Amino acid sequence: MTADSHAQNLELELQGSNASETSTLDSLMVHPRFQDFSSLQTEIDSTLIKLQKTGYIESELLKLNKKNDSAFIAYFNLGKKYDNLYIYYSNNDISKDLLKKISTNVTDDFFAIPISKSENALKFLNSELANDGLPFVTFKIENISKRNDSELQGNLVINTTAKRKVNSIIVKGYEGFPRSFLKHYLNIRKDQSFNLNEIKSKTKILNSLPFAKQIKDPEVLFTKDSTSLYLYLEKSKSNTFDGFLGFGNNESTNKLEFDGYLNLKLNNNLNYGESFNLLYKSDENEQRTFDVNANLPYLFNSPLGVNLNLNIFRKDSTFTIVNQTAKLFYQLNRTIKISGGIELTSSENLLNQEQQSSQVQDYDASFFTASFEYLDRTSDFLFPIQSYFLVESGLGKRNYNNFDQDQTTIKFRTNKIFNLNNRNSIYINVNGDIIFSDSFLFNELRRFGGINSIRGFEENSLYASLYSVLNTEYRYSINQSIYVHSIIDGAYYEDDINEIKEKLFGFGFGLGLMTKAGLFKLNYANGLVEDQPFKFSNSKIHISLNAYF
Repeated sequence: MTADSHAQNLELELQGSNASETSTLDSLMVHPRFQDFSSLQTEIDSTLIKLQKTGYIESELLKLNKKNDSAFIAYFNLGKKYDNLYIYYSNNDISKDLLKKISTNVTDDFFAIPISKSENALKFLNSELANDGLPFVTFKIENISKRNDSELQGNLVINTTAKRKVNSIIVKGYEGFPRSFLKHYLNIRKDQSFNLNEIKSKTKILNSLPFAKQIKDPEVLFTKDSTSLYLYLEKSKSNTFDGFLGFGNNESTNKLEFDGYLNLKLNNNLNYGESFNLLYKSDENEQRTFDVNANLPYLFNSPLGVNLNLNIFRKDSTFTIVNQTAKLFYQLNRTIKISGGIELTSSENLLNQEQQSSQVQDYDASFFTASFEYLDRTSDFLFPIQSYFLVESGLGKRNYNNFDQDQTTIKFRTNKIFNLNNRNSIYINVNGDIIFSDSFLFNELRRFGGINSIRGFEENSLYASLYSVLNTEYRYSINQSIYVHSIIDGAYYEDDINEIKEKLFGFGFGLGLMTKAGLFKLNYANGLVEDQPFKFSNSKIHISLNAYF
């Protein structure tokens, strides 16, 4: 056979004891031609293993004959085929509930499986026990014997060590990563049962955090008495500086006017997962907004967190509003949190005596608030939020001229991206605000309109005691850094002071471009009031650059 070991294109033919056995053998052989005798011999050995796995455990190679210089015939005897394997086990080694996942015939003493599926069944059991803290578990079936003419039986032997738990968590690369996020956001803790697949699944969620990402799969170091988990992370640039320049025609003067804002967001600079936002906005309606917000999650390594907000708004020389909120929230898991807090509002009438109006008054208001929030992040840099839902209710009083008025407020917002395929998606956003009250003041009405509300209208130019806005976009991603989208917005609002009920619409298009400096956005939108003619002069162009540092 030495000379034949160097031959090329050898052929192998398989023969059984009868036509039925030969047909079975033909169905098992994938390649009848081989480069050398060694690979041909390997195929014969592989065929024997396949036969045993399908139930022909008594199969044997009778002989291998050389037909000619380039062809061989292997003669097999398949013997009796056995269909099922009855495996006896101990309840102390494995649970009956786990066995029911691989067998429909499970008793307190044994379980039955088809012989053809026995290998995959044992692999599944091995994986399940490994994920339950037994990474070094091994299985084997001993004392295999005939149960009857078509079935076999044997004993399941499981060799295990003590259950493994995560004894230590070591972070490499970004050693300052906030440990509270490991415990509460990822739900990876010391002394929990070791499950590498589950840990890998959890650490992938890290990439959805704005301030960190995983640079390498987690690794495990096993010693005799401990299990150490190594995570490889990198701190990401998550601070942003955002601004936009908008311009359009003033309907009264027919002159071009400008508006804009600056938005600074600082994330995780202290390595606690905290965030600090500062917003200053000035627009064409002589409106000024100053807003500062601090969010402190997982205080003292607990699920509790605090959110603090200060908002100051000035409407030309008409009024100012100072709004302060403080919330204590509980993070149920990485996506859901509930909160309760207090909201204090104070407004001052700036009109002089000649301009005084009964609709604008000094007032103070206080509310107790409760909210539910759901946030699902993704690792997509262009579209980091897959879905969001918020509902908040407030109960309180508004006081002016020593008169208390009971009020209830409801705020809601939800948005979601529906991915049609890798390039096409649909974005839908719905938000609104309602005040329930027997009387209203102009300076307590809700303000909306603009790039972050219904597009095509001036910033905060609309006042309402009730409003709801629908934003929709069809998005097409040209590549991973450029996308274009449509703008189709609709809104309904009510102003109980002036007895106004109107429907609004916004139409346009936009694009987003990820540059080295950050995310550049350009939107063109035209605002339209129901039953009023379309005017190009109502169009707004919004330009913004969200720079990361």
